[in-house]
Amino acid sequence: MTEHIIDLSEEGGRLKIDLERLAITQGEKETFIPLHEVAIVIVSHPAVSLTQPVLAGLMKHGAVFITCDEKRMPIGMMYPLVGHHLQMERLHYQISASLPIRKRAWQQIIKAKIYAQGRLLLELYGDDKGLIPMAERVQSGDPDNVEGLASRKYWRFLFPPKFKFHRNPEAGGINALLNYGYAVLRGMTARAIVSAGLNPSIGVHHHNRYNPFCLADDLMEPYRPLVDFAVVQFIKDKDTFVELNKEAKQYLIQSLLKKYKLKDEERTLFDVISRTTVSLCHMFEEKSKNLVIAEIL
Repeated sequence: MTEHIIDLSEEGGRLKIDLERLAITQGEKETFIPLHEVAIVIVSHPAVSLTQPVLAGLMKHGAVFITCDEKRMPIGMMYPLVGHHLQMERLHYQISASLPIRKRAWQQIIKAKIYAQGRLLLELYGDDKGLIPMAERVQSGDPDNVEGLASRKYWRFLFPPKFKFHRNPEAGGINALLNYGYAVLRGMTARAIVSAGLNPSIGVHHHNRYNPFCLADDLMEPYRPLVDFAVVQFIKDKDTFVELNKEAKQYLIQSLLKKYKLKDEERTLFDVISRTTVSLCHMFEEKSKNLVIAEIL
C-alpha cells in the first residue's frame, strides 16, 4: 500500500474531505489522495486552511497531523486516540512493564543505534571510528552512558570538516535539516505506536513529564542514522551554507520512503518501525526478550 507524507510548506491552499479522499486545492490545481493512503500531513505554510472533517478523517484512518511554527519547524503533533482493538490490554502491559524489561529494551535500542552510526561512518569514510566495538559495551539500561560517548565521537566525524558542524538543535543550516528529518521520523514512529495499541507518552527510557512522545523518542533512536545519512548525501555537493528549503524537505521525505531489509524482505520504513513496536508489545507481555530492529545501513 502507498503511504504518503504530505508537506504543505511552499504554497498555501485548502484541505477538505471528498468521498473518503483528502482533497488538496492549491490555485487551479486539485489533488485527491485516498485517506487510507495518507500517513503524515505536515502543514507549515501560513495560508493553508482546513475543515474539521479533515482532522477527523485523518485520525479515523490512522494518519498523523503535524503543524509548524513561524520558522516552519514542526511544533505540534496530532494522532488518533484509538489505534488497535487490544489497546486497553496492551496499555495495561505497557504501564506495568517491569524495570528489567524496560532496561533490556533500552539496551537493545542503543546497541542498534550505535551499530547503525558505526556502519554509516564505515560506509562514508571507510572507518567506523571505533563505534561498532562500542556497541558491544552497552549493558542493560546503558548505565555507563555508552550512547553519549558514541554520540560525541559520531558527530565529530559525520560531516566534512568544511562545514564546521556542531550539533545544536536550536541552530539553522545542517541542524535545521536534521531537526526536520527527525520530526518526520518521530511522526512515523508515533503512528506505529498508536497502531500497535501503545501510548506514545509512556517511554522505556525517556520520561520527561512535559514530553507526550517519550516512547516515540525511544523507538526512533535506531533509525535516526537514516536521517543523518540523507542529510550527508544532500549536502555533499553543496557549499558550506545550506538551508531547509523545498528541495531539502522533498529530499528528506523521499529518503524516508525507501525500502529496507528486514529478515530478507523489502519493507517500507513505516512497516519496519511497526515491526519494532509490535515486538516491544511482546516484550511487555513477556512473550519475547528481543526487539525486532532492522539493520538499516
